[in-house]
Amino acid sequence: MVKNIAVIGGDLRIVKLVGMLEKENYIVKTYALERASEIANKCESIQECISGADIVIGPLPLSSNGEYINTPFSDNKISVEELLNNLEGKTFIAGSIRQEVYEKASEKNIKILDIIKREELAVLNAISTAEGALQIAINETPKNLHGNNVLVLGFGRIGKVLSKMLDGIGAKVACEARKTTDLAWIKAYGYEPINLIELKDKINKYDIIINTIPFVVLDKEMLQQVKKDALIIDLASNPGGVDRKAVKEMGIKFNWALSLPGKVSPVTSAEFMKETLINMFKELN
Repeated sequence: MVKNIAVIGGDLRIVKLVGMLEKENYIVKTYALERASEIANKCESIQECISGADIVIGPLPLSSNGEYINTPFSDNKISVEELLNNLEGKTFIAGSIRQEVYEKASEKNIKILDIIKREELAVLNAISTAEGALQIAINETPKNLHGNNVLVLGFGRIGKVLSKMLDGIGAKVACEARKTTDLAWIKAYGYEPINLIELKDKINKYDIIINTIPFVVLDKEMLQQVKKDALIIDLASNPGGVDRKAVKEMGIKFNWALSLPGKVSPVTSAEFMKETLINMFKELN
C-alpha cells in the first residue's frame, strides 16, 4: 500500500501537489524544492528523501534538455543519471520521460511510469491548455475573438475542448483534420471542417491559427499563404507544428505556448495530478 512518497524537483504544480497529498494523509518528503516556502518536510539529500519511500515522484516534464531534471525551486542541479543511480528497486513517476531514461532504468530495476501518458490527466489538462490558448489569443490580438475567423489545427483532445470554448464566445471556428470521422464530427458540432489536403487553399482567411498537431504542419510553403497580420499559436510539444525559422523571417506574429497547464492554472493542474496519482497508486496496490 502506498503511504510514503518522495518528491524530487518540479515546478509550482508539484509544490501545490505536495500539500494536496499531505491532506490525503500521505507522508511526503521532498528534495530540490527548498525555495518553496509552503513546503515543510525538506530533505538535505536525495538519499534522505527516498529512504523508506513507496513511490518517488519527479518533475513534469522530467527534463528540458535530457541531461538535468527540472528544479526551478532549487539551486541544486540534479542530472538524470544521478537521479536514476539512487532509484534502484523503486517505482518512479514523472512526466514526458524520454526513451533513453526507460532503457537506463530497466538496467537498474527501476519501474518507470509516465503520468503524462495517462488518459484521464491528458483529458483534464486539455481544459487548462485550451484556456491558456484563449488567454494568449485575447492578449495578443487587437480584435475581439467574437466574430473572428479562428482555425484549429487538429481535432484531438485539445482541439475538441478548444473549439468548443471558441464557439462559446462567438468565434467563427474552423477545424482541420485528416480522418473522415473527425471531419464528420466537426461538421456535426457546427464548425467548418477542413481536410488537411485543402488547408493550403483555405488558410488565408483566418485571423488566428492555433495548432495542436505535434509535427510540422505550417511549413514555409504553407506559411506563405497565411495572412501577414494573423496570429499563430502553437500548442504542440517539441518539435512543434510550425517552422519557427520561416515564421520569424516572414514577420508573422507567433507564440509557441508550451506547458500551459503549469503556467495558467497550477493549482487546478495539481488537483488533476493528484486525482491521477491516486488512481495509479490503487493500480499499483
